Amino acid sequence: MFQAATLIGQVVSSPPGARDCARGGSCGVPGMIVVNQTTAGSLANIELVGGGRTDSALCKADLAYWAFHGTGPWAKREAVRNLRAIANLYPETLHLIVRRASNIGDLRGLRGKSVALGERESGTAIAARAVLQAGGLGDRDIRPQYLTSAQAAEALGDGKIDAFFMTAGVPSQLVADLAEQLEISILPLSAYAQRLRATQPFLTESVIPASAYRGIGATESLSVGIVWIVSERVDDKIVYGLTRALWHPNSRRTLEANPVFGRFLRPETAVEGLGFQLHPGAALYYTESGLLR
Repeated sequence: MFQAATLIGQVVSSPPGARDCARGGSCGVPGMIVVNQTTAGSLANIELVGGGRTDSALCKADLAYWAFHGTGPWAKREAVRNLRAIANLYPETLHLIVRRASNIGDLRGLRGKSVALGERESGTAIAARAVLQAGGLGDRDIRPQYLTSAQAAEALGDGKIDAFFMTAGVPSQLVADLAEQLEISILPLSAYAQRLRATQPFLTESVIPASAYRGIGATESLSVGIVWIVSERVDDKIVYGLTRALWHPNSRRTLEANPVFGRFLRPETAVEGLGFQLHPGAALYYTESGLLR
């Protein structure tokens, strides 16, 4: 996320005295300088924005949704009601990985199997349980394990588990390395999208392209977005300017050149899979652009 935040900071900043947009300079907010800082991740970023210690940050859409509504892993904490969204930026995709030799061809094939769901109470584990439930499976129908992605990949290779869930950008280096060492399959999940929307509105349909991993064809799956969040107290005009700068044609050329997430950065998907409120300044931009009705 830090790489994305740094790039976004560059395109929305326009320091005093900088060359203006019309002459090939920054198309950011005039006079604004965005300063990025490293944090412990999504959870820390939500706490920083919610506590008024920073104005905006990037985080995973599922954590932002749970924090705003006070549900899921946030159920025992005070809801962070001052969170607002500027944009859903790019997806991290849910991978359900099995050994190809296992002949597990779909979600129901996991019945009675040892399945790593992610770390206990993580966003991946919660999403995995929701997907399993949509497929008619609960914890009693599988043998759940709680492992990091690296631990799960090693356990699959050693034959200690039958399948594992993980959430990552595509392509994931961990999955790519595993596919070089072992014949694996990634099970399709998008068939459960409609059933999941009521409880997991941050999940969106996505496709893992055939070019992503050796020996694996295009696979329809589900994704969780990386969202740009902001405090509700930030002035509407500033957020409008940030949103406009982010999606300015000149900015988009810079963003889309990034090989990791650039192809996903599109205003057409910026308001999808949020599950909590847009900031009024961002909403105005999307309304004027015809992207929000």
